[in-house]
Amino acid sequence: MKFLKNFLEALTIPVILLTIWSILTFTGLIPSYILPNPYEVLIAFYNLLITGKLFIDATSTLLRVVTGFLIATAIAIPLGVGIGWSKTLETLFNPIIQILRPIPPLAWVPFALLWFGIGLKAEAFIIFIGSFFPILLNSLDAVKGVEKVLIEAACTLGATESQVLTKVVLPASSPGILLGLRVGFGIGFMCTVAAEMIAAKSGLGYLIMESMRLLDTGDVVVGMLTIGLIGFAIDYLLAKVEEKYIPWRGKTI
Repeated sequence: MKFLKNFLEALTIPVILLTIWSILTFTGLIPSYILPNPYEVLIAFYNLLITGKLFIDATSTLLRVVTGFLIATAIAIPLGVGIGWSKTLETLFNPIIQILRPIPPLAWVPFALLWFGIGLKAEAFIIFIGSFFPILLNSLDAVKGVEKVLIEAACTLGATESQVLTKVVLPASSPGILLGLRVGFGIGFMCTVAAEMIAAKSGLGYLIMESMRLLDTGDVVVGMLTIGLIGFAIDYLLAKVEEKYIPWRGKTI
């Protein structure tokens, strides 16, 4: 019963928005060339599905974002933990981080194309840039935010520095690190779609741009909704991982 109640509550806003959308489009208040009605979007979804184009584009986008995201994760978490734990590393890396962090990921597109050409490597690089700094900064802040009393207690009990780091700091900072992963994936996903709009021949971003050029607003909406649903699904899975392996943080969804 609780699950059903939560499910119905979660549907409230989508149903309201769908109702408003239907009223505005089916009555002609908004022309279909500006915003297609739900039936047109459903037909577009069906056509993209049976031709396999939607699956191919969604798979291409996921491949790019997962590649860039995993590389960013593999580098950003150890570096963030190290900087948060070591004053020396913080002194060394902080200036360059503060210089590079404000640069928008899409500003790197020209260099990505020059260095890697059009293809997976260039797009993965843009996603890497977009995901890297949120993961890095959340990892760094999570380590710095560990309560000093926990560290002092471990040291008092005779723990070595490596034991304090692995047995106290990492478990205590894991909620913040996982939050960084969720934020980093979201930003990386937005970056890959934007990169596909500029320099790609497949993917959901490419689907949206090509459909817009043809004034096929139904396909545009399908592409947008697919992006939203994939992003929601991945974030939900990460939240469930957090809920299972970091139970002391409490439920996040």
